[in-house]
Amino acid sequence: MSWEKTLNQLEKGTVRAAEPKDGHWEANIAVKEAILAAFKAGKNAEYGGIYDGFVDKDNLPPRMFDAEDGVRLVPGGSSVRRGAYVAKGVIIMPPAYVNIGAYVDEGSMIDSHALVGSCAQIGKNVHLSAGVQIGGVLEPVGLSPVVIEDDCFIGAGAVIVEGILVKKGAVIAPGVTLSRSVPVYDCVNKVILGKGAAIPENAIVVPGTRPVGNNWAKELGLSVACPLIIKYRDAGSNASLELEEALR
Repeated sequence: MSWEKTLNQLEKGTVRAAEPKDGHWEANIAVKEAILAAFKAGKNAEYGGIYDGFVDKDNLPPRMFDAEDGVRLVPGGSSVRRGAYVAKGVIIMPPAYVNIGAYVDEGSMIDSHALVGSCAQIGKNVHLSAGVQIGGVLEPVGLSPVVIEDDCFIGAGAVIVEGILVKKGAVIAPGVTLSRSVPVYDCVNKVILGKGAAIPENAIVVPGTRPVGNNWAKELGLSVACPLIIKYRDAGSNASLELEEALR
């Protein structure tokens, strides 16, 4: 499969850089290899027109949309790169960036200063608040990217990287960092989720701290940041997070 064909299919949403399989997500290695091939084939070139003064690979220009696409790309410095899929009903507030291979499904909001990294998968009716950073994963090709499933709410300034999976309906509070190096503490079920574990469905995750283990750190009262699940969504929390259809 040529890289040109793969990028066209990615933009149409007919192929994806990662796909659900038997309850988990797997990277589509062929797609990621095609994206890497596109980078190798491209040459740095000066862009003209509204992109005058920018330099990037000549074969990976920013995507352009029209009203029939049903995407609201608000003026002010946002960009969607070649090879990214953006569905109808998506709103992109400036400045925001959606990188190559990313998938953003229907009804989702990408707020100001938010990043959807390369190959990241964003589900339906997801809200990425201002300053959210969704990490990208192109290498190694076998590693699944960050996945945010349907109906999740990601609070301002949250950082989700290293292929973390956030399952349906989860709420990530402002300032939470999720990565493979930090365990998640489920205060409801009184368990520690392993490093890199998926965030369960409907979990509400807030920033917390845990003490550093060695005696010297204990004497100084040192602690490190960690995510805490403090509850699971109920009718009250659902009402407070309901998306406004008028915006779409």
